Order: sequence, then C-alpha cells, then structure tokens
Amino acid sequence: MKKELKPTLVYVLSIFSILCCCFGGLGVLLAAPAYYIANKKIKDAQLHPEEYEGNINTMNTAKIIALVAVAINVLFLVYTIYMFSTGGFDEAMEEFKQAMEEAQRAQQS
Repeated sequence: MKKELKPTLVYVLSIFSILCCCFGGLGVLLAAPAYYIANKKIKDAQLHPEEYEGNINTMNTAKIIALVAVAINVLFLVYTIYMFSTGGFDEAMEEFKQAMEEAQRAQQS
C-alpha cells in the first residue's frame, strides 16, 4: 500500500502561522514544523517514489508557502524583540492608553 502525499496539514499550519504573526511572530512555532514536514515528505518521495502516490508539486507549493510563513514570522519576531529591547513598546502602550482615554471621553460626551 502506497503512502499519500497529503499537503493539507502543511497548508493549514502555514496559514494559521501567517494569522499568528501579529502576535509577536509566535506563528514561527507553527510555520517551522510545517516547513520541516513538507521538506521531509518531499525528500522521502524523491528517494522512494514507488512508495508514494500523489503529486509532489503540491507538496512543493506547500513547502514554499511554509517557507514564506517562516520568513514573515521571523521578521515579526525580530521586530518584537527590537521593540522590547529599545523601550519602544512602552511608548506604543502609552499612545494606545491615551487613545483609549480619548475614545472614552468622546463616547461620554
């Protein structure tokens, strides 16, 4: 019985990781395993093509999407670390707090 190349898991992990990149780049925790899974399945399918069925091109596409998700999340993670290390996060939180207070005052008027 042949194993199937099912890229669905890789696609789902990659898409969720792109959605999670807004949380400080933590989507890298989903994107890195997605890339690893896709890369491993492609290598196995290339070494033993008689044991796998399915289109390897779809798995290559999933691998590329996972790689893009890794890159996006790493950039957001580096940006978040930079914000925390330079103190820019405190300024952003202060601006957010002021905007919330202004919105509450406008709502009460």
